[in-house]
Amino acid sequence: MTQTSDNVTWLTQEAYHQLKAELEYLSGPARTEISKKIEAAREEGDLRENGGYHAAKEEQGKQELRIRQLQQLLENAKVGEAPADDGVVEPGMVVTIAFDGDEDDTITFLLASREYASAEVETYSPQSPLGVGVMGKKVGQDAEYELPNGKMASVRILKAKPYQG
Repeated sequence: MTQTSDNVTWLTQEAYHQLKAELEYLSGPARTEISKKIEAAREEGDLRENGGYHAAKEEQGKQELRIRQLQQLLENAKVGEAPADDGVVEPGMVVTIAFDGDEDDTITFLLASREYASAEVETYSPQSPLGVGVMGKKVGQDAEYELPNGKMASVRILKAKPYQG
C-alpha cells in the first residue's frame, strides 16, 4: 500500500481484503465484545475506582479510532495499480540507496504507508524525511534529507522498482 499526493492510497488486492476484513471484524464482533466487557465492568460497582471499566473504555476508544482510520483509508483506496517501472522513486517502489555515495553502505526499503509494512522489506513512509528526500528522484540521482538532529544527509538512488509483494 502506498500514499499518493492527492490523498489516494494505492493497495494491492490482498492488502485491500485484509484491511476490509479488519474493518468488518472491528465494527462487528469486536464492538460487541467490548460492549460486553464494559457492561460486565459496570456491574462490578463504583465506576470511579473500577480499573476494568476504565481499561475497557480506553480499549473501546482505540478501537473506534482504528475503525475511523480504516474507513478513511478504504474510502480513498485505489486497488491493483502498481507504479510504473520507470526508475522514478514514488510510493509503491522498492528503493535501494547508498549513503553519501558509498555503494558499500546501502539499504533497500519499500516506500509505502506503514499500513502495508512487510516482513520481506523494511518500509519507510513517503512522509518521512528520507521518503520526502527521495520522492521523484531517478536512479543515479542524489537526494538530501534532514536528520532528526537537523543536519542534512545525502544518498544516491541505486535502484527503484515497483513492489511485487
